[in-house]
Amino acid sequence: MKVSVKPGRIIMGRLQKGDDLLVALQLICSDQQIKLGDIRALGAVKKARIGYYDQDRRDYSFFDVAQHLELLALVGNVSIRDAKPFLHAHVTFANDRGETFGGHLAEGTEVFACEFTITEYFSSTAFERSHDDETGLFLWR
Repeated sequence: MKVSVKPGRIIMGRLQKGDDLLVALQLICSDQQIKLGDIRALGAVKKARIGYYDQDRRDYSFFDVAQHLELLALVGNVSIRDAKPFLHAHVTFANDRGETFGGHLAEGTEVFACEFTITEYFSSTAFERSHDDETGLFLWR
């Protein structure tokens, strides 16, 4: 699937200390009615919840990192799932020894500080997620 898109708004800001990283970013996308876009962020978290998709089991497993971490990178996209904006993001974190943790951003990641940029796009083709039988994931159709 290759589709040309046109850039729209660029929304920049910061989240509040104590926010759930995924929930807060998802809420911004919903409030701003962003149907297609990409997102990036950096900062620090008080704790993290990260997911890994097991391709053989076709299921996510999640793990918690219960320590203060630097948010080195959050990259993701916004599209439509179940008729509303949906945020899909991956994260990389580092602890005080430079050890890294990464994977799929999950609810339960508590913000210490976070700056984000969301770039909205427009397309004549809808980017909607639906279940893909081959992978077990909800992918763009």
